[in-house]
Amino acid sequence: MIELASFSAAVFPIILYLLFLWKFDRYNREPFRYVLMNFFWGCIGSVIFTLLISSFFNFFTSIIITDKKVLDNINTIVFAPVIEETVKGAFLLIFIFSKEMENTSEGIIYGGAIGLGFGMSENFLYFLANTQNIYNWIAIVIIRTLFSAIMHCVATATFGASIGYAKFKGGFIALIAPFLGIAIAIFIHFFWNLTVSFNSTYWLGLAFVVICIVIFIVLYAGAISNEKKIIYNELIEEAYAGLIPINHINILTSSLRNSRGWFNEYYKDFYIKTAVTLALRKAQVRSARGYKRNKYLNEVENCRDIIRNLFHNLNQ
Repeated sequence: MIELASFSAAVFPIILYLLFLWKFDRYNREPFRYVLMNFFWGCIGSVIFTLLISSFFNFFTSIIITDKKVLDNINTIVFAPVIEETVKGAFLLIFIFSKEMENTSEGIIYGGAIGLGFGMSENFLYFLANTQNIYNWIAIVIIRTLFSAIMHCVATATFGASIGYAKFKGGFIALIAPFLGIAIAIFIHFFWNLTVSFNSTYWLGLAFVVICIVIFIVLYAGAISNEKKIIYNELIEEAYAGLIPINHINILTSSLRNSRGWFNEYYKDFYIKTAVTLALRKAQVRSARGYKRNKYLNEVENCRDIIRNLFHNLNQ
């Protein structure tokens, strides 16, 4: 029975976090299958690789350090943040650079999904290992659900944001931002593990994560707001050029786009996706160079052609 309770306590809150993270992006929501792909890497792939790499480091470290308490602290405070964030981030790096990146919020969503997946599996293992005392188990469930799992989400989402920002901007920033992002992610993880490893600094760790969560929400909201601004500014130009009806601009950049009656229901989602892609590609043209710039320019014209043909067919 306690095993089922541990599973439920580990899984259901994280699923709610994941859905909130995904749905928070109101203007250019990612396909949920991609979010799940990153989530499952976090809860399965990254856990397996982390255990293998940690075992390797633990084996050699134990030869030098025989004091078990000291060894555990080194593994928790030093090795765990570096190994876990690197393993989680490796898949994120490959995934983001293998797909068309449109904005920073994508990196936040995919990184957060990996972090939540890892946190869910780690929580489950911790819950199972502390079933001897029900009160202790409840305390661990509360602390790890409200703090540890979200710490993983925030840390890896930070790295994701840096990758997304780098890819969106390009140039020198593309080289520096990911290194800064992974360093911040490791520091967040390191400071949490350091503070909660000792009773005297435990509350400092909790306060630190709360601050990180607040900063994360503010930055994520800012990224979404900037996304809305980009879509509005780019599409208003298209409206003045006669491509899109002017009254569609406020609809496309608000929750009104989900309402019925303003566009043909069969083509509405396709129209929204094409219009948003057009806006984001136009923004990317301004910062891209060389091959990427030409690629984005072609996509801009392709989106325009699609929208023209769509309106032409609907007006026949």
